[in-house]
Amino acid sequence: MIGFATRSLRAKVMLVVLATTVSALLFAAFALAIYENDRYEDAVVADVRTQAEILGRVSETALAFDDRRAAAENLAALRLRPQIESAALYDARGALFASYPQSGDAIPTRPAADGHRIDGNHLHYVHPVIAQGQRLGTVYLSWRYEVGKRIADWTKILVVVMLASLLIALAMSAWLQGVVTRPLRDVTDVAKRVIEQRDFSLRASTDTRDEIGVLVHAFNDMLGEVGSRARALEAAYETLQHEIAERRAAEQALRLADRRKDEFLATLAHELRNPLAPLRNGLDMLRLPNVSPDRLAQVHALMARQLAQMVRLVDDLLDVSRISTGKLAVRLQRVELAGIVASAVETTRPLMESRNQRLTIDAPTEPIGVDADPTRRAHVFAKLLNNAPK
Repeated sequence: MIGFATRSLRAKVMLVVLATTVSALLFAAFALAIYENDRYEDAVVADVRTQAEILGRVSETALAFDDRRAAAENLAALRLRPQIESAALYDARGALFASYPQSGDAIPTRPAADGHRIDGNHLHYVHPVIAQGQRLGTVYLSWRYEVGKRIADWTKILVVVMLASLLIALAMSAWLQGVVTRPLRDVTDVAKRVIEQRDFSLRASTDTRDEIGVLVHAFNDMLGEVGSRARALEAAYETLQHEIAERRAAEQALRLADRRKDEFLATLAHELRNPLAPLRNGLDMLRLPNVSPDRLAQVHALMARQLAQMVRLVDDLLDVSRISTGKLAVRLQRVELAGIVASAVETTRPLMESRNQRLTIDAPTEPIGVDADPTRRAHVFAKLLNNAPK
């Protein structure tokens, strides 16, 4: 059963046709054999009965007048019937009256019951001889019963018929394969190619309008529907991948902007602390009594410079575009280097004084002009000076 399940549909159709044909032929042969055997037996019995009746009628006179010679002559006429192997006549008492052939060993000495009996290849028939209601004797015939030879001849004919039927069945199977299995084979081939190539444009061909044709058309429609859905899924997948890439890029940009904002605010917060110390010292000096006007002018100038620097830092803080880029704007202008150094010293001097440290400045006396951003340059110098006491 497993081997049959793994066979192709073409082989299954052929096996079904051949098995049906052989089964039908064998059943018909068996039925015909039984019928032929019964018919042959009836025909032989009828023939033997007729021969026995004829022999009994022609032998009535011989039996009535005890004429054994006439009885022997009547039996000798049976040589014209080669089917008769032996024959005998018995008188009314059942004693053997005459036989054919005369020296036959197979002839029974007394007759059996009336009727026929089959013994292998022999049919024995016993028939009464009755005249005017009185039984004069009995006729015995042994007939050659050739049912085996007849069945052998009939079997030869049956074999020839079976071979011819098988050839016709093979032809019918080949025709059925072209009509039935070819469209199904095309569907199978197309299905395999679709699985291997992922090509949903393939179609199976058919020229029938029966159930198989409906199946093939339904299969082609299914391929078209699956192909359209596959294309839609591929387009949706590509769109999803594009959206995922855009979201990842946006997420990366947000993280970068957030990091730049933190760096910008950290830098700006550090710079905002630098001007506070000089301003606090300047306010403390303004509270002192007896401060000379020159000293007050210096304090006012220091506070004005530090306040301008703080305003510049606040402007940077309020510039949102600088936060997104993470960069501070550089405003170049022509400035004196001595003023930048003085602003950096003013910023860091309170820290040095709180630690009882002394700062010595050795700068050129002649003016030196540079193109720089005074606030950023002063911040660089101030950072160096702030790191020195630490």
